[in-house]
Amino acid sequence: MPETCYRHPNRETRVSCSSCGRAICPDCMTPTPVGMRCPECARERTPVRTVANLSGRPTVTYALIGLNVLAFVASTVAGGGLARGVGGSAINDGALYGPAIANQHEYYRLVSSAFLHAGILHLLFNMYFIFVLGSMLEPVLGRWRFLLLYVTCLLCGSLGALILSPDVRTVGASGAAFGLLGAAIVMGRSRGIDIWRSGLGPTLAINLVLTFAIPGIAIGGHVGGVVGGFAAGAIIDRAAERGHQALATAACLAIGVAAVLASVAVAGGSGLLQG
Repeated sequence: MPETCYRHPNRETRVSCSSCGRAICPDCMTPTPVGMRCPECARERTPVRTVANLSGRPTVTYALIGLNVLAFVASTVAGGGLARGVGGSAINDGALYGPAIANQHEYYRLVSSAFLHAGILHLLFNMYFIFVLGSMLEPVLGRWRFLLLYVTCLLCGSLGALILSPDVRTVGASGAAFGLLGAAIVMGRSRGIDIWRSGLGPTLAINLVLTFAIPGIAIGGHVGGVVGGFAAGAIIDRAAERGHQALATAACLAIGVAAVLASVAVAGGSGLLQG
């Protein structure tokens, strides 16, 4: 049964402080390496950082956005159009493409494809998505765990795209972005946050509808990313509650390695899908 927050008696919650055991609502939750704590207990060890007032620059998020922008500029200079960068040498050489992975062993495409975009609107949409979710998750997880989450989601998105469309060139960061959204939903629910009132649930639902409704979208990349995000987010969050950071790292690395091995196995077989 839900309890009420000790600081806000009108708010029900299922989350308790990992130190004193008092019930705490989302506004009173303080992420720590050993679980969620109330402001008083957290203040004894570290500065208070609640879900409502997280501070600190999401530097990894900024770096990832910067790399995507640089890659887009480079692909445009190499021959891709500014409105829709199809056909440039960077797209052809870096896109996710099963036959190139299977026959030429170009395994780098599993990652490089997620930094290439088929036009300025494609880039802007994905970068906004990553900026919002990264600003939310990186201060909670820390830089390295956030980067690990991002890469895991990216690789799962590549696997999903190869499963459904191995012989179609696929580019875009939205597999990773969908994964971040999945992780945010899992972590929010574990903290007693209503994912529908917070907007996370509707955002996922709307984007999945668009994924299936609009032609030329990498359905497998989006679905694979969000599934990877659900799994990695749950592992990281559960491990943080128990203080098992090394186990979380190992588990996420295992997911990433499994995604790479599975991608190589399903690669094979043109066109272009936007992920």
